[in-house]
Amino acid sequence: MTASKLPRKHLFNLPEGVIYLDGNSLGPLPKGVIERAGHVIAEEWGRELIKAWNTADWISLPQRVGSRIAPLIGAPAGSVATGDTLSIKVYQALAAALKMRPERRIILSDSGNFPTDLYMAGGLIDVIGKNYELRTPAPEDVFDAIDDTVAAVLLTQVDYRTGRMHDMNTVTRKAHEAGAVMIWDLAHSAGAVPIDLSGCGAEFAVGCTYKYLNGGPGAPAFIYARPDIIENVKPALAGWMGHDAPFAMELGYRPAMSTERLRVGTPPIVQLSILDQALDAWEGVDMADIRAASITLSERFIAEVGARCPGLALVSPRDPALRGSQVSFAFEHGYAAIQALIDRGVIGDFRAPNIMRFGFTPLYLDEDDVVRAAEIIGEVIDGQLWDDAKYRTVSRVT
Repeated sequence: MTASKLPRKHLFNLPEGVIYLDGNSLGPLPKGVIERAGHVIAEEWGRELIKAWNTADWISLPQRVGSRIAPLIGAPAGSVATGDTLSIKVYQALAAALKMRPERRIILSDSGNFPTDLYMAGGLIDVIGKNYELRTPAPEDVFDAIDDTVAAVLLTQVDYRTGRMHDMNTVTRKAHEAGAVMIWDLAHSAGAVPIDLSGCGAEFAVGCTYKYLNGGPGAPAFIYARPDIIENVKPALAGWMGHDAPFAMELGYRPAMSTERLRVGTPPIVQLSILDQALDAWEGVDMADIRAASITLSERFIAEVGARCPGLALVSPRDPALRGSQVSFAFEHGYAAIQALIDRGVIGDFRAPNIMRFGFTPLYLDEDDVVRAAEIIGEVIDGQLWDDAKYRTVSRVT
């Protein structure tokens, strides 16, 4: 397709008067989702009851959805399993990676990684013991920290605060040269930037589907395993849906002979159906076009905000080739400023300690949206409209 076919605003239910710059945190509601969920609940579950596992083919829905995600991350069909949460998928990938390098004891991540990845790594170490160590150098120092003592490298490709992007090919190559297993967290890159998992050769990748893929709050996660290693992957969480024949009810675990061995429990059928419907918006989309449009939008945004608000400090890389599909500014009163913006129809979000974060999703944003958002940001910052007690009350979710 050509960039002229972007955006596809008609495929989304966007509230009137809202400029949504937070799709990097939770995507908006795609059209057709309400009807699909209603059908699954009322017709499939309501009428078919337990028969729907066969009559509505619920049992194969995780595989079908995984195969729809695969081309968006440069993975072959059958290499992506869906279900569970991103935290569980991180745990699974890391546990499997450590079993692949039993003689090594270092897990390497970075200090900018999303906290849940580090929490899961720490929890895994607590469980297995054996003197494992989690190392978290600064993101810019990770490359040089990869050596032949490292068992697994666990990195999020796009930094959730700043949008800084690791070079997937270069880092993966260095990890393999050192004999380490590579795990990529694609939470902030799947659906935002072109990814070539087949080309880079990483052993594992994980990601969520409620951000750029618009699968809705709590949408199931995905995990990729390189096809040539899957038969040797030993799942740490040996759930019955990862069994080669779950309904044989065997007492011993016999893993499926595909990425399906990385499934754990009963799949969330309603959520998977919603995600399946949401993925219709990606039909015919070329990720190269998404990337080109994203850069155009974010570059225009940086220029417009910079002209109006010179006091805001850009903390995202200035070179668009080095950042994902988000732009972040540091501002002492960032939380209050974001609340004031939301009150005026521009929805971004805040990340501690002082980051104002804005996501760019070309499926439903255009340059007019970006310019208007920058105008409102200018009004809020220059007019100190954020300086109101109601904007300083911090909510549980920021």
